Amino acid sequence: MLMLKYRLFLALPCWLSLGLCTAFGQEAESKTENPTAEIENAIAMYADAFNSRELEKLANSWTENGVYISRIRSERVDGREAMTAQFKALFESSEDIGKLTLLTDSIDFVSPRVAVESGRAMVAYEDETTETSYETVFVKDGDKWLIDRVTEQETPISSLRHEKLKSLDWLIGQWVDNGEGFTIEIDCDWTSNQTYISRKYSVTTSEGVSSSGLQLIGWDEKQQKIRSWLFDSDGGFVSGVWTQRDDEWKVQSVATLADGSTGSFVGVFRPTNDGNYTWQKINQIIDGELLPNLDEVTVIRK
Repeated sequence: MLMLKYRLFLALPCWLSLGLCTAFGQEAESKTENPTAEIENAIAMYADAFNSRELEKLANSWTENGVYISRIRSERVDGREAMTAQFKALFESSEDIGKLTLLTDSIDFVSPRVAVESGRAMVAYEDETTETSYETVFVKDGDKWLIDRVTEQETPISSLRHEKLKSLDWLIGQWVDNGEGFTIEIDCDWTSNQTYISRKYSVTTSEGVSSSGLQLIGWDEKQQKIRSWLFDSDGGFVSGVWTQRDDEWKVQSVATLADGSTGSFVGVFRPTNDGNYTWQKINQIIDGELLPNLDEVTVIRK
């Protein structure tokens, strides 16, 4: 079996994109007749099934004769049975499978029952984050949208996207925030093609790691803005829009917590002259209730 890091098709198709703002873990059937929303729901359920290693759900996301094609490795897999064998071998391996993040760039309808989704799949491993581009053909079978074909290819390095993010280069590195009774450690780096910034964090208390998460920061060409998408280990997710004024960055964020409650807040980042930065959460609203601002803290570069 090929190394896992070259099996990214198992993580397709994709997000969100986090437009991705469809919640991972939402397993309820789509209640809307909007076909775009139905496909987004199918994508979210696929990603959740992959990350929770649910073999049957993954296999049933494909049509009986679904086809995967990799232009990166000149590889082809035909049929649901072969897909199932690939998933099973992957989940039974001892390798780092990684955390799947899906970014949907567009969904176009060829006919009322056939749609083409274009996007990018990102998998965060312990030591790196990889990215591939793909095109997925969905077909509607009864009341479900199923994957009929996935074509995977290299994601070209976008000098434009990289240039748009260079103003956040001060985030790159390893960081620590020592609070009262807890420590937050942050590992921030460029993805392999330098079109996204990946921030992984963990919160440790005296009892061990209490939570962790992954944030991706990228340039949204359609909205002409820097955006971010964060997923935590409790099942919550946050999308944000970054704006700069002088030496201060503000991130207007919208959050959905694991229990389904929603809210918003503004994160304020200020790089300091000594190579560190400060962070503060203000204007925090949860389910309509305004909460006090958090005190500003200094995050130290390791």
